[in-house]
Amino acid sequence: MTGTLFVVALPIGDLADLSPRAREVLTRVSCIAAEDTRVTRSLLQRAGLPVPKLVSYHDHNERSRAASLCSQLLAGRDVALVSDAGTPLVSDPGYRLVSAAVDAGVRVVAVPGPCAAIAALSASGLPPDRFVVLGFLPRDAGRRTALLERYRYEVATLLLYAAPHRLLAVLEALQEAWGDRRIAVARNLTKATEAWFRGSVAQTREALREEAEAGLLRGEHTLVVEGATEPPPPDDRIEALIDALVGVGLSASDVRDVVARVYERPRRWVYQRALRARQPDSGETS
Repeated sequence: MTGTLFVVALPIGDLADLSPRAREVLTRVSCIAAEDTRVTRSLLQRAGLPVPKLVSYHDHNERSRAASLCSQLLAGRDVALVSDAGTPLVSDPGYRLVSAAVDAGVRVVAVPGPCAAIAALSASGLPPDRFVVLGFLPRDAGRRTALLERYRYEVATLLLYAAPHRLLAVLEALQEAWGDRRIAVARNLTKATEAWFRGSVAQTREALREEAEAGLLRGEHTLVVEGATEPPPPDDRIEALIDALVGVGLSASDVRDVVARVYERPRRWVYQRALRARQPDSGETS
């Protein structure tokens, strides 16, 4: 008989948010797969729980650890998967292990609880009916720009995370890509130092710049951003963009890759339109 993989949410600040069910599971499993074993050990000790075998499971060892943990599950041992705070897999490691366990026929059980994105959304004052969690923005400028352009016309509320040393840069990137929308920024959710900044992106940037100048810009930040209110560009504007990109020397293949990804148009349609723009030299192949 196989063991069970428990996906356990941990507090994001206030230890009292550790549920009785989470306590029971963490007490009886054979092993806890933790993003940072030092953080998890400290939490267990502060909660007055015994510390079982802890195995590190993070972005850099997910592939190998997923295989070894699956072997333990198939041998009949129960395993708990946790991240440093909040719900595993929501901008945290865990997908490979859960996917491997499902493929192996192992029972996977969610032990729900705190999640910074959902907590911020619920108290943000912005529409909660539809939302998209983008997590942390890429550090690479090209990938970051492509991601922001891809969601420029997304009408759902958008949720992001930002470390304090990158927060002002993230807000600047959002304003450049999406304009001056409504935003709510939550700092240190559920902690005694919890704070909120609400208003337009420009207003929030200014308020947080003052915080940074005062040396107060610390802790983790969750951003809740209003969805798009302007419609996506019509096809004639996209065709004009294709013509412009071809005109500056981009190949039909490059134009297809950029425009289809950013504006979510069929790749074949974009490619054929780019080829027509290159006529009479339309013999390019992908």
